[in-house]
Amino acid sequence: MTTRLTAHEQAPSFTLEDAEGNSVSLSDYSGQRVILYFYPKANTPGCTTQACDFRDNLASLQSHGYQVVGISPDSTEKLRQFITGQDLTFPLLSDPDHAVAEAYGAWGEKKNYGKTYEGLIRSTFVIDEEGRIEVAQYNVRAKGHVAKLRRDLGIDSATER
Repeated sequence: MTTRLTAHEQAPSFTLEDAEGNSVSLSDYSGQRVILYFYPKANTPGCTTQACDFRDNLASLQSHGYQVVGISPDSTEKLRQFITGQDLTFPLLSDPDHAVAEAYGAWGEKKNYGKTYEGLIRSTFVIDEEGRIEVAQYNVRAKGHVAKLRRDLGIDSATER
């Protein structure tokens, strides 16, 4: 059974490559709030919906003090294609051996069409300025997730108009 993180725990540190091959660490965001989300595979319908939702809400999230970072097992080349094809404006990181996903409890048993297998569990974490988990959400739905997260964080889009 995968160990899941909960609020107030220290977020596991990591260093992964972004789409351009640059090393990005959680510590690079020290003093900032981060929305870290794990998604299974670039350029698939659900992952595209979720990424575009984050893209479309990025300015609002950033105006409330949040940075967005996506992580998947995809190669840096796949990430580059995804960023370019969807005009994504936030970093995507490659976790090919899923070690970071495992550390966050976002890798484990999944079921699809009656089959059980190991894979990435769509998950989102909000990490505070000191590197502690504020929110840990597992098995999130791709569609509507960003709107739900905004509500959970008290960011009401109606008040921004």
